[in-house]
Amino acid sequence: MFRPLFVFIGTRYTRAKRRNHFVSFISLTSMIGLALGVVVMIVVLSVMNGFDHEMRTRVLGMVPHATIVGDQPISDWQSLAAKVRQNPKVEAVAPFTQMQGLLTHDGNVQKVMLNAIDPVQERKVSIIDKFMLEGQLDSLTPGSFGIIIGDKAARKLGVAIGDKLTFVAPEVTVTPAGMFPRMKRFTVQGIFHVGAGEIDGYLGVTNLQDLARLQRWKPDQVQGLRLKFDDLFQAPRTAWEIAQQLGESQYYARDWTRTHGNLYQAIR
Repeated sequence: MFRPLFVFIGTRYTRAKRRNHFVSFISLTSMIGLALGVVVMIVVLSVMNGFDHEMRTRVLGMVPHATIVGDQPISDWQSLAAKVRQNPKVEAVAPFTQMQGLLTHDGNVQKVMLNAIDPVQERKVSIIDKFMLEGQLDSLTPGSFGIIIGDKAARKLGVAIGDKLTFVAPEVTVTPAGMFPRMKRFTVQGIFHVGAGEIDGYLGVTNLQDLARLQRWKPDQVQGLRLKFDDLFQAPRTAWEIAQQLGESQYYARDWTRTHGNLYQAIR
C-alpha cells in the first residue's frame, strides 16, 4: 500500500532497531513535542476567538457603531433620523443625550458618563437588556429620575435597587447666595453587568426627558443619534458617508473606533 514519504520516514525512525534506541528516543520526543505544540496552538486560537466573540457580542453590543451629534440641541431628531436611514448600511437609529459628572452616596464618589435614552428606541441599537442583573430598562419613565448603573459602580457607591444617589453636573447654578454646582437626586432602578470594567464602572443610563430637564432643554430636545450598522468594522467609512450625505455643518459623525479606540485595538 502506498504511503506518503513523511509517514514512511516517521514510521521508520520510531520503529528503529534495538541498537538505535537513541534515534528512536529522539524521534518519539520530537513527535510528542510537535503534538504538544499543535495542542497549545489550538488552545490559544480558541481563546483568542472566544475573546473576539465576547468583545463583539458583549462590549460592542453596548457601544454605538457611530454617533451623529449637533453643535446645538436637536429638536426634530425624527427628521434627522429619517435622513440617516437613507443609507442602506444603517440598521437602526436611536436618540441620546450624554453628560459627564459625578455620582455620590453616603460620602462615596464615582465618576459617570450619564447616557439619556428612550428605552424603546435604545433596544434597536444596544443589547443592554441582556445584561440586566436587577431592574428593567422600561422603568426609566419620564419624570421618574431613575438611573441604571453597572454593578462595579454600585459596589463602589454602596447602593442597591431603590436607593437614592446624587448626580453632580459639571455646571453651576447662579443664585443670590452665590454659585452652586447643579445637582439632582436619582433613584437606582437597575443594575447591569457587562463584564468590562470601563462600562460596568463608568456608564449610567437615564431617561431622555429627565436629562433634558436637568440641562434646561425642551423635553423633546436631544444631543444626537446613536447608529447601528450592518458591519461594525466598516463604521469609519459609513460614518463618513453619512456625514457627507447630511452635508450640514452643524452635525458631525464619530465612529466607535475613535470613541472607544482601546476596544478597537484589542480586537483588530
